[in-house]
Amino acid sequence: MQEVQSLLEIMKERADGWKNTGDRRHVFLGCYSMMSSNMYAAITGEQFINADWVSRLLLRFSEYYFEALGHYDNNPDISPAVWRQVHDASLNPEINTTQNLLLGVNAHINYDLPLALYDCLVETWQKLPETDKDSLKKDHELVNEIIANTIDAVQDSIINPSSWSMAAIDVLMGRLDEWLLSKLISSWRNEVWEVNLELLSSPSEKQRESIRKAQETLVLRRGNQFITFL
Repeated sequence: MQEVQSLLEIMKERADGWKNTGDRRHVFLGCYSMMSSNMYAAITGEQFINADWVSRLLLRFSEYYFEALGHYDNNPDISPAVWRQVHDASLNPEINTTQNLLLGVNAHINYDLPLALYDCLVETWQKLPETDKDSLKKDHELVNEIIANTIDAVQDSIINPSSWSMAAIDVLMGRLDEWLLSKLISSWRNEVWEVNLELLSSPSEKQRESIRKAQETLVLRRGNQFITFL
């Protein structure tokens, strides 16, 4: 658990630093930090069936984000294309706060998460009884509830202070906009579990690489839609 606590401190420190310097990458990382803190609370509160596995997944998931960030800051050409899209957009003054958030969520959930799930399941999945596999899926689905319960706080503390237009929308729509974002994320996470199963059932690295590339293409296309149409 100490590793998770250290991770949360790093996330908050980096997000606060970016916010103070006007780096709009704070939008996604601030959201990610809040959701990870609530995940930690659920882990320590014994809400998960497989708490150790959820902790490992939380850490591995974050490694994909920070590894991509390190590459982008030091050598952007070797950073994953999905994260170049996200970080490049944060430099564009025409991209609004909601776009910055959706771009980051899109890259992290739809690209990083299936890879992290695979990493944390590949050694044991084929040997597990169906009841254990079902319990892991239930833990994955429980995260959707935790995310849903975090959306309001993200809206109030990160999105609205950065965007007067989103604050106005929040007043007009009440909880509808938060509900829609929660449903979008839950839908993506459900899709990602299926991608993870494809990776786990693929007999060769070539097939897994094909799945990764297809997911990368999907994420980039969705990202372009967020940039173009919002």
